[in-house]
Amino acid sequence: MSAAGEFIDRALQREGAWYRADEMRREHGGGVGVRLQYYGSSVGAVRGAVRDALRRHPDLAHDDITALSSELWAEPVFERRLAAAVLLQSRVRLLTNSDLTRIEGFVRTARLRALVDLLAVDVVGPLMEDLDAQGRGRAESVLDRWAREPDVWLRRAAVLAPLRALRRGGGDWDRFALRAGSILTDPAAPGPDGAAAREAVAQVLDEVAKSRPELRLSRE
Repeated sequence: MSAAGEFIDRALQREGAWYRADEMRREHGGGVGVRLQYYGSSVGAVRGAVRDALRRHPDLAHDDITALSSELWAEPVFERRLAAAVLLQSRVRLLTNSDLTRIEGFVRTARLRALVDLLAVDVVGPLMEDLDAQGRGRAESVLDRWAREPDVWLRRAAVLAPLRALRRGGGDWDRFALRAGSILTDPAAPGPDGAAAREAVAQVLDEVAKSRPELRLSRE
């Protein structure tokens, strides 16, 4: 493990508490088909560990950041995976559209709203906003594919990614509407997570309606 990875992991374990781990296990579980462990570290402790690691290692470049995120994600521990997402969020300006492949792998294995939503809203969304026109076009094509994937979590991420931009008056509403429409016309997948993508569409519509009430899906 890298020095930064060891620092973060030790900090997370040190800040853990068994009672909080039990609470988190009840709240998040492991997702369908996923068995997660929990240290019992608070969200604040996770963010603090990442922040302190970046202060100790200020020269981490793009490849270092992405490698560290994969290193943290590799172990099925909720706090480590949350730290990987927070790390990418903290250094999102270093990311490019080619990093969507790595993030797609994270989303596919996350299978939890707490992880998928952070990756979609606070990593993928800002990443795309910082791209040039050509890079954004390629990234949008990736999200179009996510919206058509059988994996419900990729579909959820595809519709949540533009949430911040849409709330601020930007974003591509027509593209979001196409993705949302394809999700809403398909039957929900079986199981407790089957409606995760549909829930995300409703969440975006509710949030955007607060600042842009004129926007509506054509099917409405």
